[in-house]
Amino acid sequence: MITKLHDRGVRATHLHAASLGSIGLCVNLWLRAKTIDQDERGNAERRALFVGLWPPMFWLIGDALERREGRRSILRR
Repeated sequence: MITKLHDRGVRATHLHAASLGSIGLCVNLWLRAKTIDQDERGNAERRALFVGLWPPMFWLIGDALERREGRRSILRR
């Protein structure tokens, strides 16, 4: 999977940025969940928690891509 992402032009910095962006999205969804009525609040909070699971995944995939990019630059020398 990492090879396919790298071949399609996805870089580690893209995934690290997506990780930071999903943290912002999670906080935004959580704050918005606090402003709606009690009937819909549970679903909105679950949505925020679900999005909150994304940052570590994006960051770890970005780290794997970063290691792969580093290996490629060493092999090209």
